[in-house]
Amino acid sequence: MSEALADLIRKGDRRALAQAITLIESTRSDHRVEASVLLESLIPYAGRSIRLGISGVPGVGKSTFIEALGNHVIDQGHRVAVLTVDPSSAISGGSILGDKTRMELLSRRPEAYIRPSPSGNTLGGVTRRSREALLLCEAAGFDVIIVETVGVGQSETRVADMTDTFMLLLLPGGGDELQGIKRGIMELADLILINKADDDLQSLAGRSAAEYRAALRLLHPRSADWKVEVQTCSARDGTGIGEAWESVLRHRQVLESTGEFERRRAAQARGWMWSEVHDSLITALQGDPEVRQRIPELEAAASDGRIPPTTAARQLLDIFLKRHQKWQ
Repeated sequence: MSEALADLIRKGDRRALAQAITLIESTRSDHRVEASVLLESLIPYAGRSIRLGISGVPGVGKSTFIEALGNHVIDQGHRVAVLTVDPSSAISGGSILGDKTRMELLSRRPEAYIRPSPSGNTLGGVTRRSREALLLCEAAGFDVIIVETVGVGQSETRVADMTDTFMLLLLPGGGDELQGIKRGIMELADLILINKADDDLQSLAGRSAAEYRAALRLLHPRSADWKVEVQTCSARDGTGIGEAWESVLRHRQVLESTGEFERRRAAQARGWMWSEVHDSLITALQGDPEVRQRIPELEAAASDGRIPPTTAARQLLDIFLKRHQKWQ
């Protein structure tokens, strides 16, 4: 099945691509094996796209911006895949998955592919399988991959670790709302856009852009060879969208000319490997029958303050490791 599916994906079959992403998002062990075989067969056909991460505060208009940018990029002759992550309910685990509705015009274009996925319990605003979905889209011939995250937060930096250009969308005059977290996020940004620079907010957006440019001089840049650009735009009116895309292309050119592009891609692969090791170990630990049996007791003891959480964690690890040693 994997070989036939891989062949369809290489031919750009959208239904096969959707089926493959559903496969890689599955937690069933047999599906994970099949997904690994599929990825191994497709990885020679991936890696050639522009990987663009987009983050921003709630209400900044990320979906409107992505639709405007996606349509502009398609008009330039590209094929665009958008991987969006919808917040999952902490209670039910469900998600709205409304991005195709919010990007109605873009979703109707044959050169675009939009895939919403629930964030689940994954930190960083990306799903555990977002990297794999990105590779599948590249193998299907999409040469611009946009990864949208749920918002800005302490863990949101994971999107910067899987993309080449990290774009941060901000609101005019919204600096105070980001006071606690903006430094770390801004140090990851390659391009900062003040969106909603329209109507009576144009002058405020211009002042905000000037303030962020001044603030950037005090921060440590992500790249020594690239000066972070700050621009204004209106996704609603389509102004500043072309300029933002030109910045993405300039950034890519600088990265390639200095060798940083290859270094970033290598770092992405290493980060993906260790992230998978971490997630797989946690899954194996929680799936161990003896560990699972002791979890309620140790969680209650840690919650009640009867033992330190470090002790509870150590006991769970000891159970898991001792069982593993028996298998050797």
